[in-house]
Amino acid sequence: MPSPSTPSYNPSAPTRAEVDATPGALLLQFGVDWCGHCQAAEPAIAQAMQAQPQLAHLRIEDGAGRALGRSFKVKLWPTLVLMHQGQELARLVRPTRVEQVQEFLRQVPQ
Repeated sequence: MPSPSTPSYNPSAPTRAEVDATPGALLLQFGVDWCGHCQAAEPAIAQAMQAQPQLAHLRIEDGAGRALGRSFKVKLWPTLVLMHQGQELARLVRPTRVEQVQEFLRQVPQ
């Protein structure tokens, strides 16, 4: 369970068609609140995101039967998928350091 200051993963996700139709850059973060890897990665992700306030960021609850995660073939949590104009630019699985996330986010088109 996340702490009161940690945002939860949203159980209601957009459809793949909605994600693909999103203009501009979009960061999808797949995971679940009880996942130890997700909890451990959260500080690094949050710190790196402070430098990207313009980047839309969706925290999506994943698991068996979750269509959006399956459409991206998510296997491990957390998985970050960077999208631009409906195309996947990059993904990062189980980051542990803020530098990893910062490097990943440098791929956001300006």
